[in-house]
Amino acid sequence: MTGFAAVDVIRAKRDGHTLSDAQIDWVVDAYTKGLVADEQMSALAMAILLRGMTPGEIARWTAAMIASGERLDLSSISRPTADKHSTGGVGDKITLPLTPLVAACGVAVPQLSGRGLGHTGGTLDKLESIRGWQAKISNEQFKSQLQDIGAVICAAGEGLAPADRKLYALRDVTGTVEAIPLIASSIMSKKIAEGTGALVLDVKVGSGAFMKDLATAQELARTMVQLGADSGVTTVALLTDMSTPLGLAIGNANEVAESVEVLAGGGPADVVELTLALAREMLAAAGVDGDPEKVLASGAAMDTWRAMIRAQGGDPDAPLPVAAHTEVVRASRDGVVQTVDAYGIGIAAWRLGAGRARKEDPVSFGSGVQLKVRPGDRVKAGDVLLELRADDESRIPVARDDAERAIVVGTEAPIQARLLLDRIAEPTGGGKPKQTR
Repeated sequence: MTGFAAVDVIRAKRDGHTLSDAQIDWVVDAYTKGLVADEQMSALAMAILLRGMTPGEIARWTAAMIASGERLDLSSISRPTADKHSTGGVGDKITLPLTPLVAACGVAVPQLSGRGLGHTGGTLDKLESIRGWQAKISNEQFKSQLQDIGAVICAAGEGLAPADRKLYALRDVTGTVEAIPLIASSIMSKKIAEGTGALVLDVKVGSGAFMKDLATAQELARTMVQLGADSGVTTVALLTDMSTPLGLAIGNANEVAESVEVLAGGGPADVVELTLALAREMLAAAGVDGDPEKVLASGAAMDTWRAMIRAQGGDPDAPLPVAAHTEVVRASRDGVVQTVDAYGIGIAAWRLGAGRARKEDPVSFGSGVQLKVRPGDRVKAGDVLLELRADDESRIPVARDDAERAIVVGTEAPIQARLLLDRIAEPTGGGKPKQTR
C-alpha cells in the first residue's frame, strides 16, 4: 500500500478536500497497526467532524474499517439472518426480547452488542447481571448457537473491525462522537463484517439520544441505509423517540426483569410496541412471513430466550441482583406529569452506578431507576414518581437531584409524543434511500 504522511492527510481534510481512496485505505490501515499516532487520528477525526465527508469517502472509510479485520461467513446457517442495531438510549432493552422473538419466527439473529458508556446502557452489561452468562464466545460457538437456537447476543470478537475498536475509544475522549461519517462507518463496519443478510437500524431521536433533532437523525439513517445497500445488506432504519425513557426500568438487572415480563406477555406498552415494530421490519427484510405478535403470545420467544441464556452459561431461573439501598422520589404537588426527561433519568441511573464514566469501570448490576409514572399520568402530592436503587448509598443524593429535575408535574395534559417518527429504506431498484413515513 502506498505510504502517505499522516499530517498531509489531516491537512487535506482540514482544508475541506476530498480524501482519495488510497489516502483512506492507508490511514485506516496505518492507524490499526499503530503507525499513525492517537493524536494524529484525533486531529483527523476532528477535521472530519468539522468538514464532513462525501458519500464516496464514507463508503471507502467503512470498507477500510471492515478490511482491517476478519469478516464472518454465515452462509452455512440454514435460515435467513437479520440483525438490529440501536444508536443508544435510556431504558433501551429492546435487543433482549427482540432477538429471541425474531428467532422464534424463523430468522437467525447474530447480535453483536456493546457495553454502556455515560448515560446510555449497554446490552452486554444488562445480560451479565444474569448469573453465569458469558459475553465472549468463539466464532465456532457463535455459528453453532446461531444454527441450533437461532439467537446469539455476544461481544464482537477481537478480529472484527479492529480499526473501529481503536477509533471508537478515541472518539469518546476527543469530542468527536457526534461526527455522522464516523458514527455511520463505526456501526456499519461491524454489522457488515458480522455477515448478516439484513439489518434494521433503530435511530434514536431526543434528549436521551446522541441525535437530538430529527433532521440530524434522518441524515445519519440515510447514510447508514446507503452503506448497507452498497454492501449488499438489506437495510432499513426506523427513527424512534428518545425524549422519554423506554419502559419503566433503567439499569441492568431491572431492565432484564422488564424484558422477561415482555416475553411473558406483559411489560410496558411502549417496549412491546417497539419490539413488535422492529420484529416486523426484521422479518420483512429477511424475506420471512410471520406474525411476531402471535409468536410472542405463544410463549415460543420465551423458550428461545431461556435456551439462548443457557447456551452462554447463564441460569435463566437465577434471582437477579438487587441493590442494597433504595429511596423514592415523591410528587410535591397535585397535577399531571408533563415530562420524564430521558437524559436526566439516564444521568441519575449512571450516578447510581448503573453506567460507567470510562470503558474500564465496573457497573453495579442492581443499581438504577424504576419509574412509577409516564407523561400524562395524574398524580397527587406525595405519590411516588420513581425509585432510586444503589449499592453505594452515598451515590443517591446527587442522583436524586438529577431525577427530581427530570420529572415535571404541571396542570395540563401534555401532547403525547409518537414513538415511531420516521422510516427510511433503500428504494426498490436502487437510488438514494427514501423516507416512507
